[in-house]
Amino acid sequence: MRKSTLIRFGCRRVLQAGWRPLLTAAAGFALAVPLPAQAQLASGLAGPVGSTVGPDGALYVPESAVGRITRIDPKSGATSTFAEGLPAKLPWAPLGGALDVAFHGNTAYALVTMVGPDLGGSDVVGIYRVDTSGNHEPIADIGSFTIANPSPTQWFLPSGVQYAMEPWRDGFLVTDGHHNRVVRVTLSGEVSEFRGFDNIVPTGLEVQGNTVYMARMGANPHTPADGQVLAFGPRSASETMVASGAPMLVDVERGRGQTMFALAQGNWDGVGEGSPAEAGTGSLVRVNGDGSFSIVADALNLPSSLEIIGNTAYVVTLAGEVWAIDTLARPPFGKPR
Repeated sequence: MRKSTLIRFGCRRVLQAGWRPLLTAAAGFALAVPLPAQAQLASGLAGPVGSTVGPDGALYVPESAVGRITRIDPKSGATSTFAEGLPAKLPWAPLGGALDVAFHGNTAYALVTMVGPDLGGSDVVGIYRVDTSGNHEPIADIGSFTIANPSPTQWFLPSGVQYAMEPWRDGFLVTDGHHNRVVRVTLSGEVSEFRGFDNIVPTGLEVQGNTVYMARMGANPHTPADGQVLAFGPRSASETMVASGAPMLVDVERGRGQTMFALAQGNWDGVGEGSPAEAGTGSLVRVNGDGSFSIVADALNLPSSLEIIGNTAYVVTLAGEVWAIDTLARPPFGKPR
C-alpha cells in the first residue's frame, strides 16, 4: 500500500544561476532595476515553504527553520522581518515550524506544524495570530484535534502535517497532507473536518467565492497523472477534477482574467517517503480548458509556493529563493510563453 507522503519534504540547497535584481541606494532612496521575464527576487531564506500576499501588496514568506516571517517587496526584492519567535522546525524533523501565512482582514496568521509532543516538541500545532508588533499566540490547536479525530487513511504522525492555509469565511481552510483532509478553523479556535479524501496528499489551496480549488500531489511515486487540481464546495457531493498531468503539484492560484495556474515541484527523486523532487525539474503550469496543463516556465528548482500579483507570478522554493516570472497572460485568457 502506498503511504501518504507529505512527511519528509526535505530541503536541499542546489544553486541555480540567474539574474538578480540590482538595488542601488542613495540618500535614503532605492532604485530598482525592472525585472526581466524570469528573475531571482530574493535568496538566503531559511526553510521557506508557504507564502501569501499581504493587504499592503507585499509578499510574506515564513522561514520555518528560524521561526520568522519575512516581508518582501515584490518590486525591489528588499526584505524585512515582519515577525519572529514563532516555533521553528525541530532539529531532528525533516519539516515543520511555521510553514504558511495568511491574512484575515489586516491581521496575519501563521500555520505551524510538526512541533508537538508526538514528535518530541512542546509547542501547539495549529494557527497562531500575529499582531502588528510581531507578537503571536496560538488561537487554534489543530494537532490536538487531529490526534483526537484521526483520519481513516494510513498515517503514522498523530498530529498530522498541516501544509497550507487559505482564508474562508470566519476563519481558514487548512490542508493536512498526511491525514489527507482539509479542516476548517474559525477565528475563535474551533476545528472541524471540512472534507476528507483517500490517500491523495492535498497541498495548496485557492478560494473563489464558494469554490475551493486544491492541488493534490498523490502518494508516491507521485506520477504526473496524480498531480491534479480539484474543485469542490461546502456542499459538493464529490470533487471535480479541473486539470491533471503535472508531477508533485504543491500549489494553485487564480490569475488574470479567467486564467488559473499551478505549481509542480517536479519529478520525485525516489529516495523515500516524503522526499522532494529532483532538483531543477519543477514547473509553473497553466490550466487549459480541456483539463490539461501548459508549461509557462520550467527548470524551476524545488518550488513550494505560488503567488500572483497582477500579471507576475512569484515562486518560493525550498532552496530559500523567490523567483519572479513576468507576463503570465494576456487578458482575458492569456497564452503560455
